[in-house]
Amino acid sequence: KYICAYTDFGFKRLFGSELNKDILISFLNSFLNLKDKIVDLSYLSLEQLGDLVTDRDAIFDVYCKTSDDAYIIVEMQNAAQNYFKDRSIFYSSFAIRNLAPKGVWNYQLKAVYTIGILNFVLEKDSESYRHEVVLYDKCSKAKFCDNIAYYYIELSKFTKNEDELETIQDKWMYAIKNLSDLKDKPSTFKEDIFTKLFEIALIANFTDKEKSAYKAS
Repeated sequence: KYICAYTDFGFKRLFGSELNKDILISFLNSFLNLKDKIVDLSYLSLEQLGDLVTDRDAIFDVYCKTSDDAYIIVEMQNAAQNYFKDRSIFYSSFAIRNLAPKGVWNYQLKAVYTIGILNFVLEKDSESYRHEVVLYDKCSKAKFCDNIAYYYIELSKFTKNEDELETIQDKWMYAIKNLSDLKDKPSTFKEDIFTKLFEIALIANFTDKEKSAYKAS
């Protein structure tokens, strides 16, 4: 009845559309430990080009800038990838590099956050489904800076049932993981943002072209 959020088409339909940016904002606010909640954002170009023809390019799933000038990359990775950590750091380097203006600059960086939603196990020695990675001083154990962070979300480790969902983050995890298996919107999903999510995900509302694109994806 509903699309699979793991697919490229499904993920971008739910989170990558200007018309649905309130859905992305709700998701981001539930996962990022930001002092101030995201109020608005704008979508940026997904294709990031190297400086030279021989340089490797990068294509993001979702790339946006918040009204507070934070840059956020969101990647959905369905299949296991041995070097996903390395890839996420490499991808973030494009966003970091783009912050450098031409001319005189004091090197102060805006925030760059990278989120990886993974349909495989990334950290075998951890039971937590959510990982927040920042730069820190190994000697003092103090955080080195706040403006570069990586968030990894392992869907397979989220095992709560519908009657165990307590927070918005719980509901987002449950929805992303189980959307294509659900027969209807769960009764506990009373928030308006989830009503919109399930309407957008309803395959019956697709055009023939959208259905073909989804099947291909």
